[in-house]
Amino acid sequence: MKYRKPFALIALAVSTLLITTGCRDSRAIPVQNGRPQITIMVGGLEKVIYLPAMLTQQLGNFERNDIDVQLLGEQSGANAETALLTGDVQAVVGFYDHTIDLQAKDQCIRTVVQFADVPGEVELVSKQDAAAIKSPADFKGRNLGVTSLGSSTDFLTQGLAGQAGLSTSDYTRVKVGAGQTFIAGMNHDGIDAGMTTDPTVAKMVSSGEAEVLIDMRNEEGTRKALGGLYPAASLYMRCETVESHPDIVQKLATAFVQTLRWIKQHSPEEIAAKMPSQYAGGNPDLYVKSVRDSISMFNGDGLMKREGAENVLRILGQYSRNVKPVRDRIDLDATYTNRFVESAQGVEQP
Repeated sequence: MKYRKPFALIALAVSTLLITTGCRDSRAIPVQNGRPQITIMVGGLEKVIYLPAMLTQQLGNFERNDIDVQLLGEQSGANAETALLTGDVQAVVGFYDHTIDLQAKDQCIRTVVQFADVPGEVELVSKQDAAAIKSPADFKGRNLGVTSLGSSTDFLTQGLAGQAGLSTSDYTRVKVGAGQTFIAGMNHDGIDAGMTTDPTVAKMVSSGEAEVLIDMRNEEGTRKALGGLYPAASLYMRCETVESHPDIVQKLATAFVQTLRWIKQHSPEEIAAKMPSQYAGGNPDLYVKSVRDSISMFNGDGLMKREGAENVLRILGQYSRNVKPVRDRIDLDATYTNRFVESAQGVEQP
């Protein structure tokens, strides 16, 4: 009981920060030379799951739709959502599940373009632990890597373990980020298994440092692991922004839909060739492999499938300590909209 007052004061301070700063950019989006200036935080610019963000820029689709976009990288989706709430960015490319988690905290965030119907994530197990960890039931007593606590990899890890009858007290979630920090965590006994994406998956499997335990880069693997679709990579914004600047949101949605169509019409080699050369990390062939292994996750039209949204709520409602107590009052219709991507369907492909 002695902690109640300090905790209440901290909660009040956080709420005040969100109220006073969270609407800065939702009320007025900067315009320069007649063009909206949009800053988008991406939860890992080099991750293949978020490839449409940089590819849209590389293809010139932002400029083609008369908007200027600055892309910023942030390895954790939890940190990206904070940047959105504090008004530092106008949009985030991250996982859809954050919209449900934040509604549980009385914050309104809405997905306006859904890139994928599956997470694109892989649960890797270290080479030395592969013989002992064969399923989520074997997570008990283990150190499991996530990008950060409160991230989508954290949500998914809890979901996988929860369906195997384990609670968060049965294992330890370890913040290891992504890319090289994830690799270091696994290779130096910091984690026994962990959730990550390509190109990290391709690097570790090709080198023999890790094995794939659960593959959610395709529909079959996702349905097997999570009991249905789990829409993940998306473009989401504050509800106030969506409602007050529909013309600008439409330009963004159209740009991304054009890119999603382009992906479906081109090979992994052609897609990889459009990306910044440094994304290949000095190994172009391995980067092409990472694109090939993950590229089927993108849906090609930007539409949210209701089945998927309902499954995300089902999983978070069972295993998220934020969502579980309030799952019955979550309004899914407030977490996403298809109106902008539907309007973009008739736009001619460049």
